[in-house]
Formats: sequence, C-alpha cells, structure tokens
Amino acid sequence: MTNRIAVLGSINVDTTYHVARFPEPGETLSATDKSSAPGGKGANQAVAAARSGAQTTFIGMVGADNEGRFMREALQEDGVDTQFVGNDVRHGTGTALVTLDANGQNDIMVYGGANQAMTTAVLDRTDDLWDQVDFLVSQFETPQEVTLAAFKLAKEHGVTTILNPAPAKEILPGLLAVTDVIAPNETESALLTGIEINDEADLAKTADYFRGQGVATTLVTLGSRGAYFNHNGKSGIVPAFKVKAVDTTAAGDTFIGGLVSQLTPSMENLADAITYAQRASSLTVQGMGAMLSIPTRAQVEEALKN
Repeated sequence: MTNRIAVLGSINVDTTYHVARFPEPGETLSATDKSSAPGGKGANQAVAAARSGAQTTFIGMVGADNEGRFMREALQEDGVDTQFVGNDVRHGTGTALVTLDANGQNDIMVYGGANQAMTTAVLDRTDDLWDQVDFLVSQFETPQEVTLAAFKLAKEHGVTTILNPAPAKEILPGLLAVTDVIAPNETESALLTGIEINDEADLAKTADYFRGQGVATTLVTLGSRGAYFNHNGKSGIVPAFKVKAVDTTAAGDTFIGGLVSQLTPSMENLADAITYAQRASSLTVQGMGAMLSIPTRAQVEEALKN
C-alpha cells in the first residue's frame, strides 16, 4: 500500500559554509567550501517521504523569484505534487545559511520570507485534497495559524495529523487538540513541556503532558540513543543505528518523512516505521547537504539488511 501524504511547511534554498570549527563571537574565519542546495524543513520532509515511495503533495509558498522556480522544480524532480505551492510577489523565497564544522555539526540561520508571510489563503484550493491523503505533516517554520486551519480541515476528513514542532516555540492554543502525533527532538520537547529528559520516566511524563493536551501519540527523537514512542498504552525506545556523521542537516526531517512513508493509519506498525525512519536518518547524516543526502527507499531497505 502506498501512503498518501500532504506536507504543509517551509521551502528554503540552503547555502552551506564549511569551516573547521565554529567562530567565537566577533571572530572571522575562512570557509573551506561553499554550496547551495534545496532545503527547508517542509520540503526536506516531503522529499524524504517521496523518495521512500509515498505519494506526496506539498502545500507552501515561494517568492516570485529564481529561487522559487528552483525549489518548485527540485520538488517536482522527486515526484512531489506542487499544485498547492503558491507564489508570493511581495516576499522572497525562504533561505537558510548553514555553517558546518569538521565534526559534522551545524548551526543554521533562516530567513522566513514567503514561508513566514503565508496565510490561510494557501488552503483555499485544497477542498478536494483531504479525501485523497492519509496523513498531513507540518512544522514550525511557517505560521501556526495556517497549520491550525489545515489540521482542522484534515481532521474533518479523517486525516491523521503529525506535528513536528521545530524550531520549538510557544504552541498556538487549540493546535495540540487537533494533533494526532507530536514528534519533537529531546531539546524541543523540554522547551515545550518544561520537562528535562534524563531517563525513560521523564519521557513518560512528557507523553502524559502531551496526552493531557489532546495528543494521542508522542514520539521523541533522542539522537544517538534512538527514538521514544508512546502510543495506545504502549511505549519504548527504538535504538538508533551507529554511524559516523558527516553532516547532521536534515536528519530529523528524514526521520519524519521516512516515518510517515511507512506508517499505517492505524499506527499498528509504529515501531517498525520508527526503525525504518532511524535507518533513513542514519544514511542522511553520512552525506553532505540537506535534501541532497536524503536516501531512497531502495537504499534504506538495502541498509536495513546490513
């Protein structure tokens, strides 16, 4: 069965500067290399899902500029349906500046542009979409008001809603009540709940917190320790795959896209879907760049054999 997925979110052109180490405040360093590539959390997640075999539709905004045309074409090359990607004539396409050190760690500065200027008008033509998808995924690089409106529409049509609250910020009232699955990393989770994660008991408290807000299923990615899940009375940690990271950009996005490409609407295969997502993410961090390093389903399945 092929999963049918809509992703509402951000579209960025990523420019990466390669450095030996991060600069200290006020310090100037020379970059050893520079590259530009398609990215944005939403676009990365959509491509990750599509490369893992999901039928994927994107909802978002780009500027009426060369970067916007570049990003639309990049999504289409991976088979992502872009009919709901609008053009903003007043704001440029989103961009991200990534600094990547020799250990594969990064820091990122983002210009929201058309992403942050998005309004609920982007949903005006989506009436027929909701009966054609099983899952809707969104993040926090676009306005939460749009996500809330989209999640309400999705829930009216029985679509499972998945929220990746990244980057973490105060959550709009009402959004969690229409969220079926929340999937932060451990840092984002602590910022959202006030619960520092030191052990599995803290993770259980975190799941209780989100359940109290109306979210049935909690996933928390834990980096090299794996990913925690709490769903329908069952919980556990699925181990991560041990690899040497070259570039961690898009690791979390690959996890989300890989997960939703495999997950059944009943979520009865949640642990298996997490294992697939973990493997996909482990391949992403071994390559350079965001979208460029996201693996295909065949690559993930081959890696799972090993």
